Parts: sequence; C-alpha cells; structure tokens
Amino acid sequence: QVQLVESGGGLVQPGGSLRLSCAASGIRFRVYVMGWYRQAPGKQRELVATITSGGSINYADSVKGRFTISRDNAKNTVYLQANSLKPEDTAVYYCNAHTSVMLVESDYWGQGTQVTVSS
Repeated sequence: QVQLVESGGGLVQPGGSLRLSCAASGIRFRVYVMGWYRQAPGKQRELVATITSGGSINYADSVKGRFTISRDNAKNTVYLQANSLKPEDTAVYYCNAHTSVMLVESDYWGQGTQVTVSS
C-alpha cells in the first residue's frame, strides 16, 4: 500500500518560511522522481519543484530563488523549504511520486497540506 504523507503546512506571514515534508512508504523511494505541486482555489494544480533520484532539480519560475527541494533516500522523505513566502504562494501543496518503467508510468499523490500566507 503506497502512502505519501505531507506535513509542515500552516499559516505564515508574508516574508516568512515553512518547511514541508513528505514521508513515503510502500514504494522503492530512491527510483522515483519526487515532486511538489500546488493548487490554489479556482486554479489548476501546478508544478512547484521536482527532484530525480540522481538529484537533478527543476523549479517553477515563480519559486526560483525562494524554494528549495531536497530528498533523503535513507528516510524515504522529500522536503520543500519555502522562504520569502508571498500571498500568492497560498495553496494546498501536494507531494507526488513519479516513475516510468518500460513505458508504464506510475503516479502517487499525497493528501495535501494547506499553506496560507497572510498578514
């Protein structure tokens, strides 16, 4: 049974920071591309950042220089350090695990954690 469990969301003032965590179980964590996505009210889910098993990283332009994604393969956990938060970062943040084996793609999602940036 695959589980992705996010934590670390909450209410923060503009300019503040949060560290999101996503603990994975039931998958061979180290072979998956791990990612963070977010969905604001009335908007489509969008990519925030991804990190491959080899450590290659991709960020959305809107978070470059402010957010940092990392992973700990020994703990089956991926992190998102979010600094200099803005009100437009308010969204539900979802953890994603993705792999493609023999052209068969697998995607797993967490339940999401709310991040609210407001004064």
